[in-house]
Amino acid sequence: MTVKTVRSGVWRNWAGNVTARPVRSVAPSSTQELAELIRRAAAEGLKVKAVGTGHSFTTVAATDGLLIRPDRMAGVRGLDREAGTVTVAAGTPLRQLNETLSAHGLSLVNMGDIMEQTVAGATATGTHGTGRASASIAAQIKGLELVTADGSVLRCSAAEHPEIFAAARIGLGALGVVSEITFGVEPEFLLTAREEPMPFDRVMADFDQLVAENEHFEFYWFPHTGNCNTKRNNRSTGPAAPVGRLSGWVDDELLSNGIFQVACSVGRAVPATIPGIAKISSRALSARTYTDIPYKVFTSPRRVRFLEMEYAVPREAAVTVLRELKAAVERSGVRVSFPVEVRTAPADDIPLSTASGRETAYIAVHLYRGTPHRAYFTVAEQIMIAHGGRPHWGKLHSRDAAYLAGVYPRFGEFTALRDRLDPDRLFTNDYLRRVLGD
Repeated sequence: MTVKTVRSGVWRNWAGNVTARPVRSVAPSSTQELAELIRRAAAEGLKVKAVGTGHSFTTVAATDGLLIRPDRMAGVRGLDREAGTVTVAAGTPLRQLNETLSAHGLSLVNMGDIMEQTVAGATATGTHGTGRASASIAAQIKGLELVTADGSVLRCSAAEHPEIFAAARIGLGALGVVSEITFGVEPEFLLTAREEPMPFDRVMADFDQLVAENEHFEFYWFPHTGNCNTKRNNRSTGPAAPVGRLSGWVDDELLSNGIFQVACSVGRAVPATIPGIAKISSRALSARTYTDIPYKVFTSPRRVRFLEMEYAVPREAAVTVLRELKAAVERSGVRVSFPVEVRTAPADDIPLSTASGRETAYIAVHLYRGTPHRAYFTVAEQIMIAHGGRPHWGKLHSRDAAYLAGVYPRFGEFTALRDRLDPDRLFTNDYLRRVLGD
């Protein structure tokens, strides 16, 4: 084998709140090498976890055993225009996938708002964007290759190992290591984005209408204010009218990253300044409309590092939850420097998808890295769980298997499959013991 052994030491996630000290880290370059590494680790009694780019805030990928890095398992392995599919190695960054698809005049139908994750890391934890009818990235998977605890390589799809395919699209790394993914794609299209400020009370009053009338609707509410920034993305016949280079730099880099970083730093040092900063921040971005290819509309740079908790609640509960959250922030005295992000998704059929079986609204709370977060996140979490909320698998939360079994109707289906594929728990860690049980 030509496996590359990565220098041992500490692995850290993007936000810096998770560290792992594996016995060793390896970077296989093929599915065959990956399978042999898994067999060897099992023989040595080492637990195995695969990591992506570390954009999860939980310890879902942490291990003190064998850490599998994605560096050498990247790139497109097949593109079938007639079938409308693309097959990529698991470690392929979403940015590379999107740029490659665009070069061939193709696109994913929906995506999240950043492109730094690997395809396997993003799908394993349920990464999503916002959509009236188009669901998470995992819901766009048409097939996958899974290396299981005994080193077997399974090709899974709706026609081949369908029960494994159903669950492994969002598998948390608990069923094996995904080595390859096939996504459904379509001819590249244009989206017109309409971004504009809107009062919180108006967004609440018109929420159902805004969701129904737009293919992709999301908004950001700035705590300590009655202000929101909204974004509506809809397909367009063109022509393309991208954001200007200067105006794009001002909005996306200077205001959303550079000045916002300074504002967050000031707020962390002097919390009393946060409400005033929030009022300024909520008015900083002006309305704009532009038309471009999908990944340039859906995604944006995120350079300010933060901690995040996100819950999926029944869509019909979204307005109630947000009003309760706003009241709780005002009542609690916590100071919140980051906006609250709200998105939606249709119901899907993936057992551990946060949108499994129900129309969903996502409510995400953030705080600047280094800011004490427990009080705010606890306040928000208590509201979410009172409405049957499901935590994002890659974002901070305190829920355990007993709670999760009650909000996921197909939870037992997933854990039974895990018992079958990994009875000795080769792929477990502390996080999976908490959220899936043992």
